[in-house]
Amino acid sequence: MPLVDLNPLKGGASVPGDVRSFLREADRRIKRFRLNSRIHGFVPSDFERTYEILRTLATADLTPGNLFCEWGSGFGVVACLAAMLDFDACGIEIEGELVDAAMRLAADFDLPVEFIHGSFIPGKSETCLDSGDGFGWLSTQVDSGLDELGLVPSDFGVIYAYPWPDEERLIGALFERHGSAGAVLLTYHGGEDFRLRRKTGGKPRLQGKR
Repeated sequence: MPLVDLNPLKGGASVPGDVRSFLREADRRIKRFRLNSRIHGFVPSDFERTYEILRTLATADLTPGNLFCEWGSGFGVVACLAAMLDFDACGIEIEGELVDAAMRLAADFDLPVEFIHGSFIPGKSETCLDSGDGFGWLSTQVDSGLDELGLVPSDFGVIYAYPWPDEERLIGALFERHGSAGAVLLTYHGGEDFRLRRKTGGKPRLQGKR
């Protein structure tokens, strides 16, 4: 089933004060983490713009259900923002140090987000990894994080990722192969560049809260 590009959603009302407070604290922790950590593959997204797009997706009822997954969740900020918008959110991250930081951030703001240490690539995926096999976090040799939740990619209405340039084709291929019909893939590509795609074909799979 092919992926169809949607126009990037324009922001509406300003970001609420509680979200801004959360983002300020997240930014403070991320800066401290990057000064002290040896994990060089972690680069933050444009969190405020991501929130605006997710808010539009939520309020316009544009997704088949409210399950949300962040592939490569890093510090967990986007998954936390999704939870603040009442998505049933989780994040999958291969770096344990980042998983621990994400769990602390969510707990400190009392956000019901599940963070899993593992790979977001399904264990039985046959998708070619040629576009990203130089990166440890793109691996089928690590247990799939979703196995711990008893879920598969097709359970989610929204999947978010921030791929490196040579990972972009892989992320799209994984979503096209494993995502549910009607689900949307939101990816960030640096600067002001976001891409929003929907998987077409068949009847969208509706999924409620876990």
